[in-house]
Amino acid sequence: MIFRSKRLPLFVALTVALFAISTAPQIAEAKTRKPSLAEIAAAKQVEIAKQQAASAAAAKLNSATKTLNQLTSLSDAARARYQQALKELAIAITVAQVAAAHAAETQAAVADATKTIGKLATNAYIMGSGFTDLESVLHASGPQDLVDRLSTLNSLGANNSVALQRFQMASTVAKAAKKAADDAKAAQVAATNKVAAAKQAADDAKAAQAKEVARLGAIQNQLAKELASARKIRLTLEQQRQLAILEEANAKIASQTKGQARVWPDRGFKGRTTIRSTDKIRTAAVTYAKKQVLARKPYVWGAQGPNSYDCSGLVYAAYKAAGLGYPNWSRLNAALYFVDSKRIPFAQLIPGDLLFYSFDGSVQNIHHITIYAGDGMMWEANSKGKGLLYSNMYSIAGLMPSGGRV
Repeated sequence: MIFRSKRLPLFVALTVALFAISTAPQIAEAKTRKPSLAEIAAAKQVEIAKQQAASAAAAKLNSATKTLNQLTSLSDAARARYQQALKELAIAITVAQVAAAHAAETQAAVADATKTIGKLATNAYIMGSGFTDLESVLHASGPQDLVDRLSTLNSLGANNSVALQRFQMASTVAKAAKKAADDAKAAQVAATNKVAAAKQAADDAKAAQAKEVARLGAIQNQLAKELASARKIRLTLEQQRQLAILEEANAKIASQTKGQARVWPDRGFKGRTTIRSTDKIRTAAVTYAKKQVLARKPYVWGAQGPNSYDCSGLVYAAYKAAGLGYPNWSRLNAALYFVDSKRIPFAQLIPGDLLFYSFDGSVQNIHHITIYAGDGMMWEANSKGKGLLYSNMYSIAGLMPSGGRV
């Protein structure tokens, strides 16, 4: 007779339940620190202050830039006047050179006239002490000699008058030409120097303002960086709070989900024997999926990003963004991902592994796929009504008995 204890079935049931609990992942509590509303408000105030400082700096920079543009116009105008003055100076120098050559010619004429007068004086001395018309008549030796003397006197008198006139004209023209040339050159040199001084002043003012614009620009860039940092801090705190609230809500929902016991039995389905991802790739894929969920991207069947996703589209986009580009990686449906990944027991799941859900526990009827986030949670493109979620791995009925590692 075999002794059957009435308590044996109860003992077996408890043992099986305890084993199931020990092998299943723990239900996630909120792991993300939950910033307070006061922290977020303080971060907003810092961001506002940085925004005000950046706006004030931008106004100063705009004003300084306008001034620089005005000074640049003045400098360009001064430079144009300077170039024009240089051209005028070159013309004046040419005129002065021509005048100097003319003055040299008139000086030569003066010298020639001086020689002529000298010869006349010498001739007068040789021909007699006075060499007047009366003396020529009185000393004539005869009629013919008188005629000759009178003719010579007329000729010499004419030459004497012409020589004197030429001498006087040459002297006057030479002096006037030299003075005009010197005056023109001096005036143009003075004008050029004045314009050059104005140009230098304009250039100096422009250079000083350019330094000021550069300084203000550097301040503006630094304030822009600080503003971006403050905005990032504020957004990070808001996202952390949203994620913490989401984790709390999903942890509560998961603790009340009856489907946790509804995991299909292992029917021996096999997948790949090797993996193609690395820790770095899996981490990057999880980061990508998390970003899409937090951005509240919508669920659209057949979509694979970047604006919307379905379940396998999110998996595909996450791993593609992570750099998994081997030849046979393409947009697959959930069942093909199951076949094309290595089977991983729940106790060995790590973030980045895939989870699968089937209507009847068969591979061909797998209808949903998610990315394991750790601590029993997952990132998923759930449905059109719920969108993209951070949820508990047991929140959907029909979980396949093992995960998949890409």
